[in-house]
Formats: sequence, structure tokens, C-alpha cells
Amino acid sequence: MQMLLNNKTALVTGSTKGIGKAIAIELAKEGVNVLINGRNAEEVERTVNEIKLECPATSPQNATADIVDLKERKALFEQFPHIDILVNNMGIYELMKYEDVDDEVWEKYFRTNVLAANGLSSYYLPKMLKNDYGRIVFIASEEAIMPSGQMPQYCMTKTMLLSLSKSLSKLTKGTEVTVNTIMPGPTLTENVQQIIEDIYRNENMTFLEKEKEFMKTNLPQSEIQRFIKPFEIGRLTTFICSPYASAFKGSPIRMDGGMVPTIF
Repeated sequence: MQMLLNNKTALVTGSTKGIGKAIAIELAKEGVNVLINGRNAEEVERTVNEIKLECPATSPQNATADIVDLKERKALFEQFPHIDILVNNMGIYELMKYEDVDDEVWEKYFRTNVLAANGLSSYYLPKMLKNDYGRIVFIASEEAIMPSGQMPQYCMTKTMLLSLSKSLSKLTKGTEVTVNTIMPGPTLTENVQQIIEDIYRNENMTFLEKEKEFMKTNLPQSEIQRFIKPFEIGRLTTFICSPYASAFKGSPIRMDGGMVPTIF
């Protein structure tokens, strides 16, 4: 399906691996010039070159920056003052017990998962409104509405993104700018795949068998009983960024594999 996104420019934060990279690739397949972001310049450049090979009609660019750092964020704005699409994907997570989460950890997660995304949005949203076109997408998690209790510091920030997205969407009334949030469920990123391999490293099983066993034992509430593929989230994000999704405004969009048991 042609998404009518040719020659649009998209900044995808945290796009050298995992969900972010998958989003960048799927956008590039639709003719979007993607700005690849990460803190490691070599990883960023490697991803840029991969996309150039896969999507030679587009012009991916190196947008190396630690977007949590105010100076680096400002430098990024100076380098790329105008974009059509902002995908706030970058974030950190870690399994932690509540009693181990001190104030420093709370603040770190808030700065990284919320303030960095807000900082980018606050810069680019007014420009999008002036041009009467733009897309901002926050990548949250099913943990935003169904906290497992295993990482409260992470869940808190993802719930905040839902509220922030809804608040910013109110500013787009009557325009062709949209702000939405996508909530993926358990996804087979590189890190997750390595975790599964480590858990069953002594078992004579294929990865598919390991995945099925893990889902059955640890995530029985999943209705698909497999991990979501990053490209699936990439395709959904691409649709939400397209003109076909112009009626999505401030929407929390779930792709959780049936993890959340409630209707809403």
C-alpha cells in the first residue's frame, strides 16, 4: 500500500536497533527520508548505510545526538530545523523492585523517557502547526495502562506519554497535524531475543520452541502467544504517520497481542 509519504522527512529517536530501527526502515520503504538517531555515531552511520542500500531512492541522514542532553538536543535542532514526522521512540527500561527505585532513578527515567520526547515535541510542534501538516508519534507500552509491577519507574513514564500526547493533540484542533501514541506489547527486539536465548541456553530447542515455552510460562495472557515483530510496529507507525490516518487525534493505539484484558 502506498502511504503517500514520498519525500517527507522523519526523525526517529533511538533508531539504530529494535523498534526504532524497524520504524525507520518501514518509513523509508514508503519514500521517507529518515533521520537516524542514537548516541553512538558508528551505530548511527551503519544504520544509515543499511537504509541507503535497502531504500536507494531515499536520503537517510546521520542524526547522532544524546537527546537527553540539552546542548546536544539544541545542536540537533540547528542541524535539522524542519521535519514532517517525529517518532519519539527512544527510552530506557529495566526490571526493578519498587523498593530499589530511589529518587535518582525516578528522575533519570523521567528525564530520559518523558522530558527528552517533550523537548523535541515542543520544538517541532509549533513548526508543524505553522505549516498545517505534521505527525508526532510517541511509542509507549501496554505497561502504560496495565503495569505489571516489575518496573514501576518505566510504567510511570509510559503512562505520562499518554497524557502528554492527549494534551498536545488538543493544540492541533482544526489542523492537519496529529499527535498519537502507540502501545506495543512484548516485542522481539535484539535484547529480548538474547534474554530468551540465555534463559534456555542449556535446552536443545529451536528459537521458535523457546519462544513458545517462554510465552506459555511467563506471558499466558498474550493471545498471539508469540512476540510481536518489530516490523509490525513499524508498519503500524508508518500508517499512523500517513495521510490515511489523519482522523487519529490524541489516540492511544494498542498493538499488544491481546495482552490487555480490558475493552478500553
